[in-house]
This record gives sequence, C-alpha cells and structure tokens, in this order.
Amino acid sequence: MADFRFEDMDIWKDAMQLSSSLLDYADKAETKKLYRFSEQLRSATMSITNNIAEGSGSFSDKDFANFLNISRRSLFECANILYLYQFRGIITEDERRAIFPQLVILSKKLTSFRKTIKD
Repeated sequence: MADFRFEDMDIWKDAMQLSSSLLDYADKAETKKLYRFSEQLRSATMSITNNIAEGSGSFSDKDFANFLNISRRSLFECANILYLYQFRGIITEDERRAIFPQLVILSKKLTSFRKTIKD
C-alpha cells in the first residue's frame, strides 16, 4: 500500500515515464544555453505529474477533476513547446514525432480518467 493515493494511479505512473523523456529534451535546450526554453518545458512537464498528485489529495471529485484538466492542459503546453524546439533546432522533427504518440496517449488517458470522476 502506497503512502499517497497518486502512487497507485497508473495515470500518474505513465506521466512520470513520459516526464523522463521530456526532461531529457529540456536538458538539450540547456546545453545550448537556452535556459528559458529549458525551464519552460521543465515547468510544463512537472505540472502534468504535480497536478495529478495534487488533485488526488482533493476532498471532492469536482476539485480532483479540475486538477486533471490542468494536467491535460500542461501536456498540450509541452506539445507546443516541442514544436518550438523543433523550429529552433533544439530537437529534430524525428525526435518530436517520436514522443508525440506518447503525449496523445496520455492526453486520452487523462480525458478518460477525468470522465470517470463525478463533478
């Protein structure tokens, strides 16, 4: 049994796995001294998992659903940032295309999970 509810949630575990790859891309930006680009992706990436975790501690389903919405919006922010990374030559088109299916899958999982929560 986990200490916190989110630790047992597959959606959080999936987001943590995806975060590792996104943070690697943020590291690439930092090596090019693009610190603001790096920090923005790190922040959006952390927001995905943080909002799942924070929402799981809510006392109401409505509140939890709101945190899941924020998490999903942060995922969309990451997708946009990766387009900018590609545009600026931080990552290649192949790198962006490699991670986008994972973003889409997690987005669908967040949406499906959100629909199971009463508000």
